[in-house]
Formats: sequence, C-alpha cells, structure tokens
Amino acid sequence: MVKAIMIDRFGGPDVMQWRDIELPAPGPGQVRVRHKAIGLNFIDTYHRSGSYPLDLPSGLGTEAAGIVEAVGDGVDTVAVGDRVAYVGVPPGTYCEQRIYAAERLVPLPAGIPYETAAAAMLKGLTAWYLLFRSYPVQSDDTVLLYAAAGGVGSIASQWATGLGARVIGVVSTPQKAELAHENGCSEIVFADDPAFVATVRDLTGGEGVAAVYDSVGKDTFFQSLDCLRPHGTMVTYGNASGAVEPFSPLELARRGSLFVTRPVLFDFLREREDLLAATGELFTILENGTVRIHVHQTWPLHKAAQAHRALEARQTTGSTVLIP
Repeated sequence: MVKAIMIDRFGGPDVMQWRDIELPAPGPGQVRVRHKAIGLNFIDTYHRSGSYPLDLPSGLGTEAAGIVEAVGDGVDTVAVGDRVAYVGVPPGTYCEQRIYAAERLVPLPAGIPYETAAAAMLKGLTAWYLLFRSYPVQSDDTVLLYAAAGGVGSIASQWATGLGARVIGVVSTPQKAELAHENGCSEIVFADDPAFVATVRDLTGGEGVAAVYDSVGKDTFFQSLDCLRPHGTMVTYGNASGAVEPFSPLELARRGSLFVTRPVLFDFLREREDLLAATGELFTILENGTVRIHVHQTWPLHKAAQAHRALEARQTTGSTVLIP
C-alpha cells in the first residue's frame, strides 16, 4: 500500500482525500516510480473541480520526478535506480509511488534537481509549445504574456527573452511585477488596468503585439484580440476565468485578419521521439542557465488541499512543488 491524494467527487479542495491505495507490480512495458517531487499546476484544479471531467474515483497531478524502483517485462528504456521525470495523463502524480508507462518517462540529467524537474515538466513544455509550436517567436517580436509571474509565465518570459523577443508581462500586483521584470519582461501591464488595451497599444507604438499568450480565458479573450497587430496570433491556452464562449470568425476579420489557436501540450508529444526532443530542448536551457526555475512554495503532499487553495487565491508565484 502507498499513500495518495484521491477524489471521489468533483468540488473544492475539501474533496481531496489522503488515503492508502493498492499498487500492483509493473506489467509489460511499465515501471514503478518512487516520486521525489510533484508539480502543482492550475490544470489540477480544473480536474478536481470537474471543469475538465475525469472518470471517478481519480488521482490528481500530471508531472513528477523520481527514481525507478521496478520494471516490467520488455522495458529497455529505463532501469532500476534511474532518475526520471514525466508529464502525462491520466492524472495521478499526487502519490508516493506510481505505475507508469516506461516509454513516457525521460531520463533526468544529474545536474537537474528533482524539485526543478517536477516544477518544469508541464510548465516548461507548455512554454516550449507556446514559443516554438503555437506562435514561433522571432527575435524582433513583441509578445503579450498573461500571468507573467506564474509558473508557465516565469519560464516563458525568460525563454522568449533569450530568443531575443520583447515581452510585455501581465500581472496582478506590484510584487508580481517585480518578479516578472526579474524574469525578463521589459514592460508590465496590470491585469486590472481600466485602459488595458490602450496601454498595450502605447507600448507598441500603436501597432499591437505579434502574439498574445492568454491563460485566463473567458474574461480576457476579446481584450487580448484587441491587443494584436494585423495578422497577429491569439494563443488561448488556459481557462482561469472560465472557458472562452463561442464567437463569430468575423471578430477576427474586423481586427486585421487575426489567427487564433487553442493548443494542447500532448498533441505535440504524441510519439516518444517528440517527447525526447522537446525535453531535450527544455533540459538544455535549464542546464545552460537561460531559464531558471523558481520554486517559491513547497507543501507536504498530504497538504495538497492547502496548496490548491493558495493557487486558486492567486497567493503563489513561480512554481509550487509537493513533497511526498
């Protein structure tokens, strides 16, 4: 038996239960991973609340790092004792140990701590697909990045700046503005700015930005469209305020023939070769210092409900890690 956070119904943080679960031996192509660190992400709250429904009962969590404890038949990609990291579905990383598909694990370089990897797999690979697959950032681009002091935002702003782009960060407080500046944002716009669009336009000489990376969703969608230059790209990749409501394509025509995409990470990581290539790029920029992972909060795994409350109350910055 191992301990895990489980849910039997959807709802607030109170639905999360710390309890024993039975862990079978790894089957063919599977391994047993002992988690050393587990990443906390906003999508975990969507799974818990039912915004993104799961089959119940269910675990939570989509990224972790740890050590291979046992392997099943036919496994030749990892061995017992290997340091590994992973991101994937179905959710279930909020546990001490887990059975998982060997082909979805990636070797963790010795120079990257478990806590860094656990905080970087989902958020770092999200930043990767935003900057390289959703709208490929160019060195002379100006882009608008929401939640610039958060987990994805702090990585994406550093990475985009390293590529030579100018990043305008959106934050909610002066403290977060300072963090966003430290992560490479050249300018800041506050989320509650009553002249939000005009401010962004002024910062771009009236032209607008090449791309908007919007994790907020419903409340900011049209505001974000209004910040784009002609032929600009709207990347809506999160629903912090709720899902974007249906809209007419004519809204894109009226604003200068815009592009809109709603990407999902795992569509870019369908094959193991894709996963290894993407994580290789991520690990390289972590090891060479282009991007630093800021783990600003840690909680014991059994107190994951407290971590969810803090995340939803916008009381966290950077990344949060749960420790089994």
